[in-house]
Amino acid sequence: MGNLIESKIYIEEVKSAEHLNADDKQLVEKAIEAAKMAYAPYSNFNVGAAVLLQNGKIILGNNQENAAYPSGLCAERVALFAASAEQPKTPIVAIAITAQSDFISVGKLLSPCGSCRQVMVEYEYRHQNNIRILLKGDSEKVYIVNSAKDLLPFCFNPSRIQPK
Repeated sequence: MGNLIESKIYIEEVKSAEHLNADDKQLVEKAIEAAKMAYAPYSNFNVGAAVLLQNGKIILGNNQENAAYPSGLCAERVALFAASAEQPKTPIVAIAITAQSDFISVGKLLSPCGSCRQVMVEYEYRHQNNIRILLKGDSEKVYIVNSAKDLLPFCFNPSRIQPK
């Protein structure tokens, strides 16, 4: 029998975006703005992401669907890749993620898919800093996670591919 590994994730619950500090509130508002511009004609599930860089710049992303479903891309990766393409040496401080749909309930806690979590972890390792993640669904509440590694505790990372 294996050893039990206990992992705890700390998620802060905030009543609403109005109760966030000014920077976090702006980031959530930008994610909502980005979701409105998503290209989601197939799912009608618009996701927006806003990435805050260490220099204060905010980069937006939204989901981009395609009739060939696997060819689309999630909002989080659109924003993260755009930020890295535009300012590759500037660390990412935070990302706000939200979704909107007239047909689907987004629920209380919206969480990034595994691929997006892995990309966030890669940027944490690349810049040697945690990325705060702000998650907002249909409710007013905002959930804050201090690191992508909290959402993907057994992530694949550079230490896993070091030569022997």
